[in-house]
Amino acid sequence: MTQRTRPWGYQEPFDGKKPNWDLHPDTLAIRAGLSRSGFGETGEALYLSSGFTYDSAEQAESAFKEESAHHLYSRFSNPTVSMFEERMAALEGAEACFATATGMSAMFSSVACLVKAGDRVVASMAMFSSCYVVLTEILPSWGVEIVLVEGNDKKQWAQALSVPTKVVFIESPSNPMMEIVDIRMVSDLAHKVGATVVVDNVMGTPVLQKPLELGADVVMYSATKHIDGQGRVLGGAILGSRDYIKNSVIPFTRHTGQSMSAFNAWVMLKSLETVTMRVERMASNALKIAEFLAGHKKIEMVSYPFLKSDKNYKLAKKQMRGGGTTIGFKIKGDKDKAFKFMNALRVIDISNNLGDSKSLITHPSSTTHRRLGFEVQAQMGITPNLVRLSVGLENIDDLIADLKQALGK
Repeated sequence: MTQRTRPWGYQEPFDGKKPNWDLHPDTLAIRAGLSRSGFGETGEALYLSSGFTYDSAEQAESAFKEESAHHLYSRFSNPTVSMFEERMAALEGAEACFATATGMSAMFSSVACLVKAGDRVVASMAMFSSCYVVLTEILPSWGVEIVLVEGNDKKQWAQALSVPTKVVFIESPSNPMMEIVDIRMVSDLAHKVGATVVVDNVMGTPVLQKPLELGADVVMYSATKHIDGQGRVLGGAILGSRDYIKNSVIPFTRHTGQSMSAFNAWVMLKSLETVTMRVERMASNALKIAEFLAGHKKIEMVSYPFLKSDKNYKLAKKQMRGGGTTIGFKIKGDKDKAFKFMNALRVIDISNNLGDSKSLITHPSSTTHRRLGFEVQAQMGITPNLVRLSVGLENIDDLIADLKQALGK
């Protein structure tokens, strides 16, 4: 049985006969990273092992000196996790990937591995609440300067990126307002001052948006969302160059322990086989629902990038293949009206998760973004009458009927 290389040593997706053409991402999502044991199994093997043995003390020494490829300990690497990492790298078009225990460990590690006291980070204002806490509370306590930029104005970004900067962090589309940042524009400005551009592509998904092709250096995911996408396990992924993963991410995560479990990696591997079909169906449903909501008399506003009336429509069409699976919309009225609407739903579940095959709805101001307080929420466009709908795989007629009857109440 052949030992797999370390996570940063991405290999071709086929060990035997290799196609002499470039494979489509949909094929790579099923075939990339396969590492069959001596049994020749069709399903990916699940290696539930914390450690690994060596043929000799000399082999162990060689492995720890990184002179030979050998798994050392599952906190460092694991055969099942390596398969997931290689498949994710192939799907994303990245040189390498490191899988983490959660999406937030991916976000934190992707930035923290690059900065130290005295460094400067510039980030988009609109983002998930935990990302905001990492950037505005945790990293400043290390002595890292943080600058937040609101909106998508080139002059504001140029001003923020007029001095040397270590990292630029972008969440596009953002959670929950689906705000869009021009990734190419920001990346070009960032690279002039030596910054590494990290994009949180959770809402864009690897199916609908390719940040690396738009100039970004690093892409990170909460794999809990669309990549598993079926409400089962937690996970995260960081993708970038071999140099970045090997010399920045792994030295940081190896000692701080954010690694993904083998079982979760196995679940994610099987989920990747259907990620394109799921995301495309969910995005199709989301656009139809956004159009329905935009025409409803009880809706104050709808934020969805592929809605023609959305302020980011042209930019979204330029850098995305679809508008995503999530919609932010405001009920006419106050928090009580929003709660009454949510409580009247019969098919759609109330839950703070997203990217699931089941449609889920939440009230960001009192749940996912409650930690930020009303002033910061207002800066992000989050109001007491805003709800976030993660659109799933149910029949579109049933989803619209559910929303219609709940709005009627």
